[in-house]
Amino acid sequence: MELLDPLLGGLMLAAFVAGLVDAVVGGGGLVQIPALFAAQPGVAPATLFGTNKFASVFGTANAAWRFARRVEMPWRTILPAALAAFALSYAGAAAVAWLPKDAVRPLILVLLVFSAVYTLLKKDFGQAHRPAHSGRRELAYAILLGGVIGFYDGFFGPGTGSFLIFLFIRFFGFDFLHASAGAKVVNVATNLAALAFFLPAGHVIALLAAGMAVANVAGSATGTWLALKHGSGFIRVVFLIVVGTLIVKFAWDTFA
Repeated sequence: MELLDPLLGGLMLAAFVAGLVDAVVGGGGLVQIPALFAAQPGVAPATLFGTNKFASVFGTANAAWRFARRVEMPWRTILPAALAAFALSYAGAAAVAWLPKDAVRPLILVLLVFSAVYTLLKKDFGQAHRPAHSGRRELAYAILLGGVIGFYDGFFGPGTGSFLIFLFIRFFGFDFLHASAGAKVVNVATNLAALAFFLPAGHVIALLAAGMAVANVAGSATGTWLALKHGSGFIRVVFLIVVGTLIVKFAWDTFA
């Protein structure tokens, strides 16, 4: 129980905020992971990442369920993307052994900057829901997008939800609301793939993870309510804030 006593309230609050942000545009790991590392500095990183994934998967699944009840989900795009993401996340995790993460950090920074600038300059980006593909083309794009994002999440991780939203809008013609809803389903798949490694290996602090999962679900319910109430315009603003924060973080990690 010693691991559960210090800063427990702070970790629960961090999990709530992470669930809220993640439900809207992704990026909850920006809050939850640093909080875990600050509160439990003596714990192995793999265990902290596993605890984070355990807490996050419940919040993300809750958000996906709530979106599905209120939004017409584009399942023909989302499900193939989720399956491909689940499969390729293993390959991404394996790639860590032969490709240092620092080698791709500058590329991720460039992609984040591009996403932010593109969204800022294109005022109508993600404001209207006009699905752009169907049939085999839709399936092919969904598998490709899901595979790339799954690989990235297994290999690196930060910003996965934000990248998903941008790609769903850019390549499938979704608005921000439908893109955010779809991103949750794919995020559930990648989180489950990660847990398939972390749980059997014992890389989860069970009681702490369970408590943070409850707080994450509460934050997720709040974030989903805000997203559904205020729509694509609200999600666009939060998206730009989160991507901007990611840019600052990646720039600091790359050049500091």
